[in-house]
Amino acid sequence: MIGRKRVAFQGEPGANSHIACREVYPEFESVAFETFDECFDALEQGIVDLAMIPVENSTAGRVADIHRLLPGSRLHIIGEHFLRIRHCLLALPGASLEKLTTAHSHPQALAQCRTSLLELGLTPVIAADTAGAAREVAETNDPTRAAVATRLAAETFGLEVLKEDLEDHPENMTRFIILSREDLRAAPGIGPIVTTFVFKVRNIPAALYKALGGFATNGVNMTKLESYMVSGQFFATQFLADIEGHPDEAAARRAFEELGFYADYRILGVYRANPVREWFKSAEPRELETHLATVTSI
Repeated sequence: MIGRKRVAFQGEPGANSHIACREVYPEFESVAFETFDECFDALEQGIVDLAMIPVENSTAGRVADIHRLLPGSRLHIIGEHFLRIRHCLLALPGASLEKLTTAHSHPQALAQCRTSLLELGLTPVIAADTAGAAREVAETNDPTRAAVATRLAAETFGLEVLKEDLEDHPENMTRFIILSREDLRAAPGIGPIVTTFVFKVRNIPAALYKALGGFATNGVNMTKLESYMVSGQFFATQFLADIEGHPDEAAARRAFEELGFYADYRILGVYRANPVREWFKSAEPRELETHLATVTSI
């Protein structure tokens, strides 16, 4: 009998990454790993079939570890998923809001709920992650402690949801990429495509300007460009970029040809754009949540 396929995520059961796995691959077994490094290693070694990795949050910004891991791996991006982040206040069964004194969670989650926690009179306490904070609240059996985590974490660790939608901004979204050992590139012409790549410009005058110029002159829209240091060096900068389009299409092909004159680059993935991207351009945040329930991720 062939076993279920497995998708890796970083964190503990009940984390937002766990929810993303269940939304995109409900038929897969979701497997938790403590660190992103372990997720990458498990996928590269064939322990799991895919990995669901967060890369950026609309409130907190990019996930820095991923910029370190992606260029050095031989894994490929095959899709993306956008998850609406909904923070809940979790406590022991029978606990009351009036008796709570502290709220425990990951620093980013606490920052995203700063106003709500202040209004509730709760002191934020930093924990390693959201789901881990929920587990610790359950284990300590202290009715004055709460966790800021997901409803799934409450179900996982036997806690009650005392308050939902703690996040200060309703448009709080996290973008995930889906990684595979296989380079499963989307075909051109099937719809909107995202191409993700990394590059390092050569040490010549105006190299970055000239490297990017090919995308502008060929009418290729670059939706992301981020720089970061390489191997702890101050002067070796690498860039991560997303463009709209397929590298086999004429405009993008010419742009990459020009990039190659001034930079060393590697394409990390060619995949279908999530329909939520188009919704971001026109919809109000209150409409987005309804739309999220109707779109497929890859």
